[in-house]
Amino acid sequence: MKKPFVFGMVLMTLLALAIPVSAEYKATMKLATATAPDHPYNVGAQKFIDLIQERTNGRIQIKLYPALQLGKGEREMLEGVQQGAIDLLVTSTGPLGGFSPSINILDFPFLFRDFDHVDLVLDGPIGRKLLDDFEKANVKGLAFWENGFRHLTNSKGPVKTVADGQGLKIRTMENKVHLSAWKAAGFNPTPMAWGEVFTAMQQGVINGQENPIAVYYATKLWDAKQKYLSLTAHVYSPAPILMSKKVFDGMPPEDQALFSRTALEVAKFQRKINRDAEESRLQEVAGRGTTVVRDVDRESFRKAMAPVFDQFSGQFPKADIEAIMNAK
Repeated sequence: MKKPFVFGMVLMTLLALAIPVSAEYKATMKLATATAPDHPYNVGAQKFIDLIQERTNGRIQIKLYPALQLGKGEREMLEGVQQGAIDLLVTSTGPLGGFSPSINILDFPFLFRDFDHVDLVLDGPIGRKLLDDFEKANVKGLAFWENGFRHLTNSKGPVKTVADGQGLKIRTMENKVHLSAWKAAGFNPTPMAWGEVFTAMQQGVINGQENPIAVYYATKLWDAKQKYLSLTAHVYSPAPILMSKKVFDGMPPEDQALFSRTALEVAKFQRKINRDAEESRLQEVAGRGTTVVRDVDRESFRKAMAPVFDQFSGQFPKADIEAIMNAK
């Protein structure tokens, strides 16, 4: 009578061992962003969520928390990712230098020629190394999504050349390269958490800000006296999708591979929808009373901001900067 029982126990053990670990792994995760729900960050994030849930048959559930629901700013949310309180974050590069200094190399003005140049660099070995560097800060870099090329807005008047903006008090990200570039150009840059910017512009505490078109559109900055939008394209801003390394390391290898693969897949989708929408957004904001300055003398901005390359050259190998600028 004991033999069938023993045999049954052995069989059950063998069957249990045959079940892939990932089939037993279940999780409910939080994905945070700082941007409005209809911003391309969140369109990409929802696509990522849907694919992960579909490909794990619902074992892994992810809830999206846009518009600073999980923190006052991107820095605070990134600290949450470090600690494992937030599982995933799509963020601008603004606060990232304090966690992984090498990422600041992407913030040099006029570093990228166009979107094709961006994709070549960020989807290649240079981009992979920059993402891997986050592991030193207990953060896993999955892929580069995008915010886009940054443009200048203000409440005072059209800015076509760097001379037109002298003395303008503009909000910038908390980023040493950005701050130095705008100071070199004769502006008065003021770092400020994004959650404070709209009110500060309405009250006239600052005259303007600089961000991609998608941010201007999603946050309706024309309602904050930002009636002039100059297409300066002075800096390209990627948007890394980052994950708590603690959470990532706790997943089975096959789920780790799935997250990495899906993040890269969604990167192409997210960038495309962001780029495809830019012209229609410009036309819409123009219809709402925004003066879109298209004939910007970008060369005047490039020359004025050029000193930052020498100022920060000691922090980044010259060969790395040249590798990015000369990538073909």
